[in-house]
Amino acid sequence: MIFIDSSFFIGLVLETDKWHEQALKLIPKLEKSSKMVSGIIISETVTMVGSRSVGKAGKMVYDYIMEDCTVFSEEKSVYNDAIQTYLKYDGSLSFTDSVTLEIMDIFNIHEVVSFDSDFDKVNGVIRIH
Repeated sequence: MIFIDSSFFIGLVLETDKWHEQALKLIPKLEKSSKMVSGIIISETVTMVGSRSVGKAGKMVYDYIMEDCTVFSEEKSVYNDAIQTYLKYDGSLSFTDSVTLEIMDIFNIHEVVSFDSDFDKVNGVIRIH
């Protein structure tokens, strides 16, 4: 199982994004893997794609995620743990990234597909980019 960050989806969908070509190159590797996202990742992705393109593009990426990924719906306890992770990194990891790390820990996931180098600060996490 691999966790997928919003930066990958944004790069994949938006041809003007600086990570577009790199996101396309990652598709063959991801096709062979089970993928997980969270509700907060869906929200961030659809919002960013829609704001940088059009609503239909946001809907398209939403459909892709829902068809191709396992979606973890966060509970309050995940957020409570994530705020501790956020404080541990003194805000240098976003709250969304902190939630991602907590979910990865719950499912014993060690790989994240992301163009966000902040994940490189975390021991035991392999960032695929």
